[in-house]
Amino acid sequence: VSAAALAVSGCARNEAAEQKAMPPLPQVTVAAAISRQVTEFDEFTGRFEAVERVEVRPRVSGYISSVNFKDGSEVRKGDVLFVIDPRPYVAERDKARAQLAQARSQLALARSERDRATQLVSQHAVSREEFDTRTSGSEQAQANVEAAQAALDAAALNLDFTRVTAPIAGRISRALVTSGNFVTNGQTLLTTLVSLDPIYVSFDGDEKVYLKYTKLSRDGAHGGRNPVQVGLADESGYPHQGVMVFVDNALDPATGTIRSRALLDNRDRLFTPGLFARLRLLGAHEHEAVLINDSAVGTDQTVRYVLVVGAGNKAEYRPVQLGPVVDGLRVVESGLASGETIVVNGLQRVRPGAQVQPQRVAMGEKRPGEGVTLLARNASSATDSEARP
Repeated sequence: VSAAALAVSGCARNEAAEQKAMPPLPQVTVAAAISRQVTEFDEFTGRFEAVERVEVRPRVSGYISSVNFKDGSEVRKGDVLFVIDPRPYVAERDKARAQLAQARSQLALARSERDRATQLVSQHAVSREEFDTRTSGSEQAQANVEAAQAALDAAALNLDFTRVTAPIAGRISRALVTSGNFVTNGQTLLTTLVSLDPIYVSFDGDEKVYLKYTKLSRDGAHGGRNPVQVGLADESGYPHQGVMVFVDNALDPATGTIRSRALLDNRDRLFTPGLFARLRLLGAHEHEAVLINDSAVGTDQTVRYVLVVGAGNKAEYRPVQLGPVVDGLRVVESGLASGETIVVNGLQRVRPGAQVQPQRVAMGEKRPGEGVTLLARNASSATDSEARP
């Protein structure tokens, strides 16, 4: 009896030792993938650009006599910005005007001589050679009048150019020259001017985004111009509306991206060139989609995967194809079904095929003891690689 008791006692001690030696199962947070009607958007970042941008340069040389605008103000098309000393150009115009008067006087004399020669040649009172000379003189005088008129027009135009006006309406930069400085025709930069309304917002999309929207356009999914929603750095959501107006004709081989542009109204002057913008484009119409937390997605070289917790609480490696983020949850395009349970936190503590100790939450809920939500918002395109502007 005592031998049997000793044997039983020894077995119990061995089992206890084995249990003590086994490591505890990793604790992970799990949630069931959900299904929901979603409207997919592709998100980008970009910068506002002026529709028109002008470098204001003088069209005649001379000394600046006045600067007629306030730095950074809005100006209308045709407003006088700078005045170049007009006195030399007034003199040139007056000189050209006098030369035109002289040419007209000579033309009148030449025509009179030609008319007399016409009468006399019919009476054989002058030679044919004399007639031809007077006719040629009249034609030359007419040409001189036309040349003098052109010189007067050029002089008047140069005089007009002494008043440097705004070629477009918009906001002007600071004056780069002040009164008394000499400026050179076509060379000296006086200031810059940008239009404000409407305004562009430019951004870059990657190759997958380009192919996606090319197919949507070909299928007529958007029925014309694709609407764009825009938000600023200090705004939540995308409260501003615009339309796509331009996609470049080639991708940049160095970056694998293509430049695109949307057009927005800017009547309230909220936007200015260079301002950062967040954009999103309608990627697909409303449809049923499987959604999960971004924190549930792992990366295995180029493969994205999730760990599905199945029978016996064992973790199964499952490659997935991901879509965009919708309301803070990532769309799973393939590889996972709605209702399947996956690891949403503690992914790094689990090996595929290993048994886990699951702690269940609803998809998107906070983990017990944490103050941050599991929702992860990622401003990316339809792929996980960012589409940078």
